[in-house]
Amino acid sequence: MTSSPTLIFKRPDAMSENVTHYCPGCTHGVIHRLVAESLDELGLRDRAVGVAPVGCSVLIYNYFNVDFLEAPHGRAPALATGFKRVRPDMIVFTYQGDGDLASIGMGEIVHAANRGEKFTTIFVNNAIYGMTGGQMAPTTMPNQRTTTSPAGRDVNKAGFPIRMSEMLSTLKTPSYIARVGVFTPMHIINAKKAIKKAFRLQMEGKCFSMVEVLSTCPTNWGINPIESTKWVKTDMEPYFPLGVFSDPERGDD
Repeated sequence: MTSSPTLIFKRPDAMSENVTHYCPGCTHGVIHRLVAESLDELGLRDRAVGVAPVGCSVLIYNYFNVDFLEAPHGRAPALATGFKRVRPDMIVFTYQGDGDLASIGMGEIVHAANRGEKFTTIFVNNAIYGMTGGQMAPTTMPNQRTTTSPAGRDVNKAGFPIRMSEMLSTLKTPSYIARVGVFTPMHIINAKKAIKKAFRLQMEGKCFSMVEVLSTCPTNWGINPIESTKWVKTDMEPYFPLGVFSDPERGDD
């Protein structure tokens, strides 16, 4: 007589059963799961509200069993601010890419952080505009080729990639700002810890929080998924170092 198998790994309750539309090798799906696991483990799913952006993750509301709002391009922090102020009992998070947050939405995220709005931002940095055709983004690396920089990003003309975590961490208003990656199992584990902490701090009403996640975009980078994870390590991480840049629990101002 054989015993019934023990379930040791399953889909988080906060995630739907819909198959995602993301390209093979894209790590949006990994980040989605980390967000969903964090909401489940903290018991926040029933009062969580996400704000969907414009970009690759515009269909994120199809993949979560939580309520979602749709924001115009770059305006997710403004929409999150309004909702959180009206319903401070809810757990509100924005999920934004680098074009959405660091370009057209730059002013929105800076001022939301400076005001200390009590919501959480998951910032996916893959150094390129994904959905719209692979154009150069504010986070595109020096000499990186894109559809709008076929010879590579010229920093003398386009400037250097913008380090959003470092920028927001200079604000006087207390905040939790961390940069993580999802390009190795170890990094995924650390990313989960940071995302879960960001939601916990919001649950406790302490501060604005943003977790920047270095992600892959094999399709628009023009390399395979395995090479993409290596490229994040060799080309992105040295310029976008991982770590915690601001944390009120360790006494940062």
